[in-house]
Amino acid sequence: MKFVKHLVFTWAVCQSSLYAQSSFPTLGKVVRADPQLDALIAPETKPEVLASGFTWAEGPVWIKEGGYLLFSDVPQNTVFKWNAKEGLTLFLKPSGFTGAGTYGDEPGSNGLTINRQGHLVLAEHGDRRISVMPLTGVGKRTIADNYQGKRFNSPNDVVQHSSGAYYFTDPPYGLPKKHEDSTREIDWFGVYRTGTDGKVTLLTKEMTRPNGLAFSPDEKVLYVAQSDPDKAVIMAFPVGADGSVGGGKVFFDATPMVKQGLPGLPDGLKVDTNGNVWSSGPGGILILSPAGRLLGRIDTGEATANCGWGDDGSTLYITADMYLCRIKTKARGAGW
Repeated sequence: MKFVKHLVFTWAVCQSSLYAQSSFPTLGKVVRADPQLDALIAPETKPEVLASGFTWAEGPVWIKEGGYLLFSDVPQNTVFKWNAKEGLTLFLKPSGFTGAGTYGDEPGSNGLTINRQGHLVLAEHGDRRISVMPLTGVGKRTIADNYQGKRFNSPNDVVQHSSGAYYFTDPPYGLPKKHEDSTREIDWFGVYRTGTDGKVTLLTKEMTRPNGLAFSPDEKVLYVAQSDPDKAVIMAFPVGADGSVGGGKVFFDATPMVKQGLPGLPDGLKVDTNGNVWSSGPGGILILSPAGRLLGRIDTGEATANCGWGDDGSTLYITADMYLCRIKTKARGAGW
């Protein structure tokens, strides 16, 4: 299966330089659970497949100044670039692990974001850090790689607060032997904050598998997804004026959907200007009201990793296993 995927991917990269595609095949469907979803996604709208053949696509982020998308393929240790004119091209390799030899099956970058300076920020599995680099590719600088002198497990996703501080998660997925890896230096899987002074603060160590995260539009709530099949939840933490977070509460429990056999777990998530949460989860991208009510889902038919706003802020780009997709919405990304 991986060999076949590689052939498809290689063809896609070669062909992307020859022509710009004007139409794309569709994948999956929109499943409506509440009439309010009609205000967010028009009826009959379906996800389009922009590229395929990846091993595990992740972390889509739109570059406004350049009009293109960047996203990770974690096992391939690569960041790819996509735009409507050129199609798919290589942007950065290696994107995570830079050491000698091999490093597990998920060595690359995972979540990506653009900071207030317009630089690319990467959650790196292999090098076990949060890093930043100019989009010109001049080189990376480490933002954080340890807590109290102990190396992180494998930073997974990262978001920046308007204060300039970074918030990120640190599950075990990038370690060669995951949670049983002998090189682990931290006993828990935490959510952290790195201030503009460089100080790393532990926000919580109570989540079993913290993954994607995002702020509400007013930044008073930090949402954190948990990729644990036995407790597949999205947590909501109140954010204090000093950047700390209070006790979390369950915003949405997707565990019953996991038990139904829908593929995927809560993973990457984004928020729109009205406070709706768009999160990967069982059955694709879950669309949740600010009160945590399921309005519907974008069913890709695949285990779906992440999503990100792009174009004018109303297109949702989706990474779903081997696919890069997009869907037009009536919403707009928070902060756009």
